[in-house]
Amino acid sequence: MQNFKHKKHVFFDLDHTLWDFDKNSGFAFDTIFKEQGFTIDVADFLEVYIPRNQHYWKLYQVNKISRDDLRYYRLKDVFDALKFKVSDIDIERVSEDYINYLPEYNHLFDGAIELLDYLKPNYNLHIITNGFASAQARKLKNSNLEQYFETITNSELAGAKKPHRNIFEFALSLANASKTDSLMIGDSYEADVIGAQEAGIEAIFFNEQKVEVETDVHQISHLLELKIIL
Repeated sequence: MQNFKHKKHVFFDLDHTLWDFDKNSGFAFDTIFKEQGFTIDVADFLEVYIPRNQHYWKLYQVNKISRDDLRYYRLKDVFDALKFKVSDIDIERVSEDYINYLPEYNHLFDGAIELLDYLKPNYNLHIITNGFASAQARKLKNSNLEQYFETITNSELAGAKKPHRNIFEFALSLANASKTDSLMIGDSYEADVIGAQEAGIEAIFFNEQKVEVETDVHQISHLLELKIIL
């Protein structure tokens, strides 16, 4: 088994890695739909929303769509698929409410706090996220994750999004860390793993969904597996 105990700096992705984005989205949409009087089953909505959101985030990461397009089309596609008629004004309102409500729900992946408590005494911990700066800051604060991390690098601060090497270079500089002393852990094979590797940083793939990928990169499906190798 590959050993990473010699590392000094551990960089985590936030959404889908520590912070349970999909579960928290469900609570946020449930609140919004009740307030707006939308007769939509949240489970049915999420079944379409989760893959569409991931699709548009991948486009956003490589600058193929704007932030506004991401926020609009990830919702419009779902309403269209469910044949639920809403105006663009309604979509805009849901989008704004979603950004506001989402950080208020703070379910974490199983083992997240136990892992961070275990790592904190021996490693310098950091976040690298493509999420919107204000929302990510609120997620970290409200979920009590903020205390564990010495630096928070977001794409707006860095002027680049994962997988671009510039965001990793920015994060290393902010953390005063070398590439050889650093490790990246995240759920996106393209953004977190390939991005980190191309920036010269070793990575671990948090493959909670156990998707098949042809790679010799170390994979985990539960956060507490990291206690064995760190």
